[in-house]
Amino acid sequence: QVQPVESGGGMVQAGASLRLACVASGSTFSSYAMGWFRQAPGKEREFVAGISRSGVSTYYADSVKGRFTISRDNVKNTLYLQMHSLQPEDSAVYSCYVLTSGIVSWGQGTQVTVSS
Repeated sequence: QVQPVESGGGMVQAGASLRLACVASGSTFSSYAMGWFRQAPGKEREFVAGISRSGVSTYYADSVKGRFTISRDNVKNTLYLQMHSLQPEDSAVYSCYVLTSGIVSWGQGTQVTVSS
């Protein structure tokens, strides 16, 4: 089973940038569709961004379009989420998911806190 591991979260001020990373094990990383969700306290988990196996196709929630960029490095087995112009409403636990053979695997998540 694939076990994604996230990193890169932290506490920043509004307007700052952060880059999250997600490393996923397995020799077939390039066969995984992947992406990011986030969950703020008291709110439901929401989709943030997704990326196809090749990295050619990307998908974003309207709330992050133009500010966040998802990418992947199939050599380093790593998924990234570059976040710019962070706002307090972006504060949440960000979790990486891996979709392969119809099975979704989740990481533990990394906390992002944005102060005004």
